[in-house]
Amino acid sequence: MAARGLAVACGALALCLALARATNPGFVVRITQAGLDYAHQHAIAVLEKELAQLKLPDISGDFRIRHVGKVRYEISRLDLRSFHLPYSRISLVPNVGLQVAISNAFAELDGNWRVKLHFIRDHGSFDLNVENVYIKINLKLGSDAAGKPTADTADCSTRISKVRVHFSGKFGWLYNLFDRAIEPRFRDMLQSKVCEIVASSVRSELQPYLRTLPVTARIDAKAGIDYSLVAPPTATAQSLDVGLKGEFFSLAHRSAVPFPPLALAFPPDHDRMVYFGASSYFFNTAGFAYHAAGALVFEITDSMIPKGVEFHLNTTTFSAFVPQLEKMYPDTPMKLRLSAPSAPFLTIGPGGLSLTPVVDIQAYAILPSSSLAPLFLLGLTSNVSAVVDVKSGHIVGSLKVGRIKLSLKHSDVGTFQVRTLQSIMNIFASSILLPRLNARLDQGFPLPLPDRIQLSNILVRFHQNFLLLGADVQYQPRGPR
Repeated sequence: MAARGLAVACGALALCLALARATNPGFVVRITQAGLDYAHQHAIAVLEKELAQLKLPDISGDFRIRHVGKVRYEISRLDLRSFHLPYSRISLVPNVGLQVAISNAFAELDGNWRVKLHFIRDHGSFDLNVENVYIKINLKLGSDAAGKPTADTADCSTRISKVRVHFSGKFGWLYNLFDRAIEPRFRDMLQSKVCEIVASSVRSELQPYLRTLPVTARIDAKAGIDYSLVAPPTATAQSLDVGLKGEFFSLAHRSAVPFPPLALAFPPDHDRMVYFGASSYFFNTAGFAYHAAGALVFEITDSMIPKGVEFHLNTTTFSAFVPQLEKMYPDTPMKLRLSAPSAPFLTIGPGGLSLTPVVDIQAYAILPSSSLAPLFLLGLTSNVSAVVDVKSGHIVGSLKVGRIKLSLKHSDVGTFQVRTLQSIMNIFASSILLPRLNARLDQGFPLPLPDRIQLSNILVRFHQNFLLLGADVQYQPRGPR
């Protein structure tokens, strides 16, 4: 029974993990063939340098040559002068990963030879050209327990079609010895060493670079973004898609988001190297996280009113709309406390990004003792639209507020006509609140980019339930140390 219970528990755990894996991503990164080609150029340059530093061991053995006898040979001090990879391509292998095919590669090396035949000993040097080298590399892409991308060499094969050697001196039997005894051993050794270098380069260069992708990004003192992979990257015939969690969270207390991400219907765009799909879920978790962190509270005092505005935030100004204020609190400074009773919820469609926030405005009189006397509580709603762009690897934006609608939710000073406050609240929103919000949005939120990547040729489009950002990329190598 205990074993059966353990099996049931393990099955339930596996089901939970499968369901977690099946969750729709809140953010999708699509790398097109153009993006892969660009990355491939840099990867091949690195691999070429790695292969040029390949160290080959000495070769020795015995071989019997007809009419000559048994020859003892040694090939030593093999020095690889160069290894060139002039032609290569990277291909997407659907549901598998990536394949790199290198053709017509060639290498040049030299070394020393030494032979012993009966009582005869001889030695010299040689030059060797390895031509028509074909290398095929299959890369398996995945993700680790932390949600970071991984890459490994699933398969590597090397084929050498032609080896030409030139010995110092003219010894015909040396060529025969090389062709029949040394060349097969050298060919097998070089083919094996090339794949060793490929696997080592993937582990030492590609894998550490992929780990520079930030799976969590701290935005400010209140919130961060979870960019961990929800599943291994998926290769299709035209692109490599990476599904990320794409979820904002409160740094003080992370809680479950009460709404799920929706599936994103990516358009078949391939003009840019990379595309980012930021879903409405992504943006709405931002509102949820900041609301949970208590960050959606804003206070306005008289000192914050711009100099060009011809009034002060006090009961004298507001008595024109609420006459009883002048009697109850004559010429008293005021404070407005704006807060969101619930997290703002936005929608994204072909026409753009919009939201209708609900804001509570609590008005206070600031008494001589610095204590606050509540005056009235207003409810504010407005249609808000957004302009979105990408700047320095960050999603940035600005808000535009439409006409404000007010309602009186509670009053400690008696009834009054709320619509008369409409104009002054418009001034507070456009002159104080909006500039501060837009200044924060202009700082932006970081995109999930690995180290030393810059974006250019930015494209911004709105689709149903998600924002599509397209860009070309440029890799900025580190300068000399």
